[in-house]
Amino acid sequence: MNPHAAVHHTRVDGIPTLFVQAAGPMRAGLVFRVGIADETLGRAGLTHLVEHLALYRQGVADYHYNGATKAAFTHFHAEGAEHEIAAYLTGVCASLTDLPMDRLETEKEILRTEESRRDPGLLPLWRYGAQGYGLVSYPEWGVRNANAQDVWQWAQSWFTTDNAVLWIAGEHIPAGLSLKLPAGDRRAMPSVTSALPVTPAYFSDGTGGVLLDAVVADTAAAWLYSAVLERELTRALRQEGGYSYTAASDFTSRRDGYALVTAFADSLPAKQDAVLGGFVDVLAGFQAGRIAQADLDAVRGRVDGALAAPDTAARRLPGLAEDLLAGRQLRTAGELRAELSAVTPADLHRVAVEAAGTALLQVPGGHRADWAGYTPAPVDSPYAVTGRRFAARDGSDTVLVVGADGVSLTGRSTDASERAVTVHYRACAAVLSWPDGGRRLVGTDGLTVEVEPGLYGVDAHTMAALDAALPPQAVVHLPPRPQPAAPRPRTAAAASGPAPAASAPARRTWGQRIGVFLLLSLAALLAFVALAWTVGGAGDPETGAGEYAVLTCVLWAAVAGVGWPAVGMLRRPRKG
Repeated sequence: MNPHAAVHHTRVDGIPTLFVQAAGPMRAGLVFRVGIADETLGRAGLTHLVEHLALYRQGVADYHYNGATKAAFTHFHAEGAEHEIAAYLTGVCASLTDLPMDRLETEKEILRTEESRRDPGLLPLWRYGAQGYGLVSYPEWGVRNANAQDVWQWAQSWFTTDNAVLWIAGEHIPAGLSLKLPAGDRRAMPSVTSALPVTPAYFSDGTGGVLLDAVVADTAAAWLYSAVLERELTRALRQEGGYSYTAASDFTSRRDGYALVTAFADSLPAKQDAVLGGFVDVLAGFQAGRIAQADLDAVRGRVDGALAAPDTAARRLPGLAEDLLAGRQLRTAGELRAELSAVTPADLHRVAVEAAGTALLQVPGGHRADWAGYTPAPVDSPYAVTGRRFAARDGSDTVLVVGADGVSLTGRSTDASERAVTVHYRACAAVLSWPDGGRRLVGTDGLTVEVEPGLYGVDAHTMAALDAALPPQAVVHLPPRPQPAAPRPRTAAAASGPAPAASAPARRTWGQRIGVFLLLSLAALLAFVALAWTVGGAGDPETGAGEYAVLTCVLWAAVAGVGWPAVGMLRRPRKG
């Protein structure tokens, strides 16, 4: 038996440990059963913040180390010499029990910078809602308001001896390890929620290509199905159709007996219809059982070759640590290879049918997929709450309803049917709160209601009652935002009726007419005098050149002073 293929079980300072003998630089990691899916939307980011704080004291090192916060697990890992690994793991545990809170605000800023470059995608949000596994689609809103007490309590509750697994690949377990962590409980896997009443479903968003995910049983056949799907999408959409540059798929175990198969094909705007049609055709072909044995053999050979590599056991350790934390039975590489070798095209067909039943499809904006049997994912609620009604001041038919148990936005769709979006206070995942009074309520189903007091004319008493009804732990206080232009109310005629007929011009009053006549007469008389002086005064021997110029300017100024008001009265809009 190859000693490098055996995974040995032991404990270090009470932490379950997986050890594999391996040559070369030592690799090791500490995995905790906590991740984004364990948080709430209003406190999202606490796990990531703890991870950053725990690594701060490591500073700049000559060996490689890092951390990663995933949906259900948090990893700390390193590669280097034995003494470096011992120092790293010991330091991480020491920091977890004494986080550098003086670094808290700085790490918050770093996380916000990191978040600005991250694009987690929308599929988790639409599948799971604004809770559990769906939180990976959202910003880490909880980081902004988290204080030292919040962070410390989170670390003490989740980063414990009983909620961790250590893995090491090297010649032996390094000397000098000291993994002192508080005691705690092994945490169960996050609950799996759903925001989809019916599947297969689709939603329309973005300008790129087509994305899909599907929940299937976590089996060797599903693993190979994902690889065969990528192979066929590449053949159909790139090699034969020339529609896509990238067509890819992925298989991710959720560690709860199920896995997520995802697929993607990019597209230019002009080719979106062709990509969507070709994508759906590939899926339909698999559902009909059109899966070539040659494709299965090709991907199986590639996967089997990776599992037969000398460093397979070491590479599998992080995943095995997750399995152990999830309470799953650990399988050897040999057992996996045996399962893979037994998979047939009929097995892949069964996975394709299973995937079709749970599929969620994202199509480019403006496109539909109901023609292919996909149901539109819900974008509204089945009913609205009852309460005070506030009509929008922008002239639309939107109405904000503030009730005792929630808020709703109602209006009419293009087919004139009434639609509503409702967020109940008890199911409010987060409330974004701005100093100007604006609120955004996000329900656990992912639906959102914007409460803008200025747009709907909501009084201060109603806003105070609304704030009092919201769960405090869901409130996220945000800094001032740029003020949008104030809404300009539209008249009923402008909104729905014909434009008013042009009014007949009004007549001037008799007083206005007499005033204009007198001013024009006086201006004409002064102009005659000024002209006569300008022509005849230049030759007067008793008048000097300076006097002539001054008197000429005075006369013409008098003409302008009297004549200009008369002209203004002629041009002024007439009053009715």
